[in-house]
Amino acid sequence: MSLDLEALDNKNFFEFVETKIANHKLTKCRHVGSVIAFDGYVVTVSSLPCIVGSLCSIENANGSSITGEVVRIQEASIDIVPHDNSFAISIGDKVSLLQVTQDVDVGPELLGRVIDGLGNPLDQENSITCKNKLKLNGTALNPFQRAPITDVLDVGIRSINSNLTLGRGQRIGIIAGSGVGKSVLLSMISKSTDADVVVIGLIGERGRELASFTAQILASHSRDKVTVVAVPADRSPLLRIQGAKRATAIAEYFRNEGKNVLLIMDSLTRVAHAQREVGLALGEQPTSRGYPPSVISLLPNLIERTGTSSSSGGTITAIYTVLADGDDVTSDPVVDTARAILDGHIILSRELAQQGIYPAIDINQSVSRLMTDIVSEEQMKRSQLLRKYISKYNENRDLILMGGYVQGQDLDLDKAMQIWPLIIEFLQQEDNQPCDFEASMESLEQLIGVGARRKLSVFIFCKKKKI
Repeated sequence: MSLDLEALDNKNFFEFVETKIANHKLTKCRHVGSVIAFDGYVVTVSSLPCIVGSLCSIENANGSSITGEVVRIQEASIDIVPHDNSFAISIGDKVSLLQVTQDVDVGPELLGRVIDGLGNPLDQENSITCKNKLKLNGTALNPFQRAPITDVLDVGIRSINSNLTLGRGQRIGIIAGSGVGKSVLLSMISKSTDADVVVIGLIGERGRELASFTAQILASHSRDKVTVVAVPADRSPLLRIQGAKRATAIAEYFRNEGKNVLLIMDSLTRVAHAQREVGLALGEQPTSRGYPPSVISLLPNLIERTGTSSSSGGTITAIYTVLADGDDVTSDPVVDTARAILDGHIILSRELAQQGIYPAIDINQSVSRLMTDIVSEEQMKRSQLLRKYISKYNENRDLILMGGYVQGQDLDLDKAMQIWPLIIEFLQQEDNQPCDFEASMESLEQLIGVGARRKLSVFIFCKKKKI
């Protein structure tokens, strides 16, 4: 159809153009490149307008596609690590830019659900549609915009509530070797805590343990306030890192809504292992125990996203498990880095676990750096006394067992010997018997004040309800 421009005056002409523009269907512009090299781990692609952390799609000759993340930008190319290392990639495959900065779907729709590192449901239920989004890598908080930590977080564990009291917004690590009860302790905390929302990141776990742990948590009464982000050990290392960041972003959303959030990350060490794989593949120089510098920078970036917020009034209390290779809690670089960043640490003792004492918390080696700010002076005195009695007994244990100690030489040691069976009973707790903060305080008070009495009814204060 021809248009007679001479027949149109200026007014009609502009109306005609505006109508055509309004009715024209715009197509979204996609930046596309192609694969120029692939070493089995890192995909090198012709240059795309992106930044490190951008999300891309790789489509092979069969029409199948996989997502990947930009990890390095060079002068004429970019490097991408795919989220699935088993995906077939060949030279010339098309690569499209999906997101310059990656976003995370967040919202109350995630409560009671299990998702993977990309946000896909793993619980074989309906797909999840969230109305809100947050940046995967988060937004840095001004340290002066963080509210002070003043409120106690009840975790339902007697020894932690009374002697390692946690505050809302505190970051703490659970440090231990393998097989000493970390998963059981985390399960007890997640089911007993008084937090509004619990976000659990299971990173690099064995598939069997992941399934059983998740089923146990979601079968409890706390299901409606729990979100689980699970990335098994056989997934791409980049996906494991993504899972940790996604879990943190979900916790950030609920904090922004004014909620008190408990973030449990199991484990921080496996996140570090994943970053080590990525860093070494990119040619970073290894340092202590093979960890490249990027690992040391990733951990504080992840941890510092948690804590309190003055603007919303919400908090993220973060508990990270840290694996100590060979039970060495002194020379492992991840352990050292975590202890330097976190607001305290809980050491699980293999010796206590071998004696059948669970949770196997070594109170004397553990510390909560904020405890003095959030508990009463009386509680601090009782906690210090308990630590002294435990230390006295352990220092002289061999002498006592050999019969070489005569009572009356050390009054503190005499007291420690008197109440030692009660101390062991105090430290033990069944996984189906939560002990709230008030009951924990009463237990500690009566334990310290028992004097020469042999029997103690203190442990009836803990609520004997099953979870």
